[in-house]
Amino acid sequence: MQGSGSASASASCRAADYSAAWDAAQQQKRQRCQDSSSNDQIGSSTENKSLEASGPELKFEYGKNEEEDYYFEDDDYGCYDNEEDGSEYELDPVDYNQLLADKFDHLDLPPGVEATVPWLQKVERDVPGKFKSMSEIEEEIAKKYNFFKQFDTVEDFSDHHYTKTSVGKARKEWAKRIQHEWSLLEKDLPALIYVRVSENRMDLLRAVIIGPQGTPYHDGLFFFDAHFPASYPATPPVVSYHSGGLRLNPNLYACGKVCLSLLGTWQGLSCEKWNPAQSTMLQVLISIQALVLNEKPYFNEPGYERYAKSPEGLWSALDYNDTTFLYSCRTMLYSLRRPPQHFEDLVAGHFRERGRAILAACKYYMEGHEVGSKVPEEDKDKKESQDGEGSSSSSMALTQQNKPAFRTNRNASFKPNLEVLFEELLMEFNVKGADTAKFRAQKLKNQQVAA
Repeated sequence: MQGSGSASASASCRAADYSAAWDAAQQQKRQRCQDSSSNDQIGSSTENKSLEASGPELKFEYGKNEEEDYYFEDDDYGCYDNEEDGSEYELDPVDYNQLLADKFDHLDLPPGVEATVPWLQKVERDVPGKFKSMSEIEEEIAKKYNFFKQFDTVEDFSDHHYTKTSVGKARKEWAKRIQHEWSLLEKDLPALIYVRVSENRMDLLRAVIIGPQGTPYHDGLFFFDAHFPASYPATPPVVSYHSGGLRLNPNLYACGKVCLSLLGTWQGLSCEKWNPAQSTMLQVLISIQALVLNEKPYFNEPGYERYAKSPEGLWSALDYNDTTFLYSCRTMLYSLRRPPQHFEDLVAGHFRERGRAILAACKYYMEGHEVGSKVPEEDKDKKESQDGEGSSSSSMALTQQNKPAFRTNRNASFKPNLEVLFEELLMEFNVKGADTAKFRAQKLKNQQVAA
């Protein structure tokens, strides 16, 4: 009993000491506030001198010990003995926040500095009410996509292929010519091409071309990085393709090389080569869109065009299209997971809008149809037109006429490879908010049947 009484007395003393120390700390804080308030009435010149004097001493090293951002320890107030009653001391949240603030009270911080303290920002970000719902995220993606400009300037590129390439000593004509190029791109860019140029590095340009319909590239995003050397326009720009290690066209190498007569990377007639007085970057992009990303890229290979009308050449072209579409789907996944800088909004919005059509094309090709053939548009309302027998018959005849032939002797690996890519695309498109309900329902139904 005597030991217990002694422990109680000791605890009471510690509590009293803590209370007295706490009151003293608060009194000192109020005194500092009053001093600070009185000092504010002095002229602005005195205030500036005070800030200049205290400035060099404000050295914060955040991140070395993250515990200091969240926990407060003060040895002056002693420890709390909880071995006897088995309970732990819990600091009141109000007191906890006050103690955190007291850490910085001995510093003469200028107004506004407190708002930049990292732990204050972390607390605000981690509030549960700050998290966005899926509908809000989808709405934000759609909004940014709708306002995404075809041509725009950015400060710089950190992931550009030619970031470390030096321009060297360029003439004034070089800058004027590039500004002229920007003007042409802003005014005359065709549909399905988007461009970003750098203000800090005029020699850098990034473009994306959306794969045209009726080709194995449809709805894909194909990125290109361009660099204007100091010798431009006497020499053409240099261009690198974001290949991801895949060669999905004879003109687009796995290493990123773009093989084009206009760029001087392939031989060609004089009218096909770069002309400093007439050729432009706009012409380069249009050539890639029209001549490279075409419906039968197999015949882009030099010498293969002679087989364009032979049965063997046509079969080879169809096989090449199959492989090209598989690579195009893999490129979609690559872009979704690692979108190039300054095109994040376009990537998310594009696949949110076109995700359903891409998945429908995958299903259509897996059924045996030719890659690049037009995928029938779905009637969401599923209404059957039965206004008259004549109209129904003509509609059926039209459908049969436009129905593409099935592929025979197709490579056996095409369908299983596309099925795997389909599942990955379904997951990625669903995250971006694409309309995937039909395909998810079909997947669930297949799983139930298999079970």
